[in-house]
Amino acid sequence: MKITKKLVALIAGVAMLGAMGACGSSRSGAGAGSTTKLEKGATIGISMPTKSEERWNKDGNGLKAKLEKAGYKVILSFADDKPAQQNADIENMVNNNAKIVVVASKDGTAVGPAVEKAKDAGATVIAYDRLIMNTNAVDYYATFQLEQVGVLEARYIIDKLGLEKGATGPFNVELFTGSPDDNNAKYFFKGAWDLLKPYFEKGILVSPSKHGGGVTSKFTVGDWQKISVQSWKAEQAQKDMESILDSTYSHGEKLSAVLSPYDGISQGIINAIESKRPDMVPGTDTWPVITGQDAMELAISNIAKQKQAETVFKNVNKLSDAVYDMILQIADGKEVTGLNGKFNNGKKDVQSKLLDPQNITKDNLSDLVKAGYVTQSKFDQLTGK
Repeated sequence: MKITKKLVALIAGVAMLGAMGACGSSRSGAGAGSTTKLEKGATIGISMPTKSEERWNKDGNGLKAKLEKAGYKVILSFADDKPAQQNADIENMVNNNAKIVVVASKDGTAVGPAVEKAKDAGATVIAYDRLIMNTNAVDYYATFQLEQVGVLEARYIIDKLGLEKGATGPFNVELFTGSPDDNNAKYFFKGAWDLLKPYFEKGILVSPSKHGGGVTSKFTVGDWQKISVQSWKAEQAQKDMESILDSTYSHGEKLSAVLSPYDGISQGIINAIESKRPDMVPGTDTWPVITGQDAMELAISNIAKQKQAETVFKNVNKLSDAVYDMILQIADGKEVTGLNGKFNNGKKDVQSKLLDPQNITKDNLSDLVKAGYVTQSKFDQLTGK
């Protein structure tokens, strides 16, 4: 009798463990490695961080058009730069039975609870361009080689100042990083700082302002948020640059270069220089080398006018194509192919698709037309042709 009771208890315990295991695995949803096929007409959610920036409109609407053409219902939302709004948008997608949710996060950490709800509801979660942090509820990540963006920006400054050809300076440079709530910004800066720091250590590059407490040879990648621009806003960048100019460059001091991680920030920097230092003239040695990223229309115009020296082109058409292919494979119950990296989000190594960025200057500006990123007529309009 005792043996029978023990056997019954053992069986019950095993059954309970099995139930707990099933419950614990519910967050796996239809994610990585799933063979569950989706029916045509299934709902797919796309959550973009804002509608106020040119590129997110291209990303969101481009991907939506492809998916609708393939026969899927698409819910596209823009979060207006508000994490709470983005969470609400994603929860709305879940409530509308979205089977795949694509998220370009406004705040990579704040969006965690919403994507966990999506995952618990059985959806596959794809982080788009910006990694979603500190959660297991992310199946895939699609972006560009993030550090390479910073490498291209820093390499351009190094080349234009002739540092590898023996120029000793010292050259005055100022540095900006992206939004402190965007994990990508850290990687952009790391790529740049790994190349620039040795020149700071040798005294060839100096940052005489106290921007962010001062950038010296002791500055580290971990300090990147000290020189960040909240929400990547041009207005904030302009205020910061005006402060730098007033405090450090108000008596004709030469500014050789500005490391800017994004075209919108570059515009703010340009506005500040034009306002505070009208003696600096684009296209002459008085104007600093200003970098950027995203090949925005304003950057095309600024490069043509020699106000901005370069921009790092991340072809969002290729990014949306990569995510589109990923979605089709998931929808067909197939293994996702073409993954070529992993990013740790604080909880897991997220399987990733990484694309190569391209440097754009006045010498190859027309490559944007060849890539189908901008039409010839729009290009001519922006460049004054």
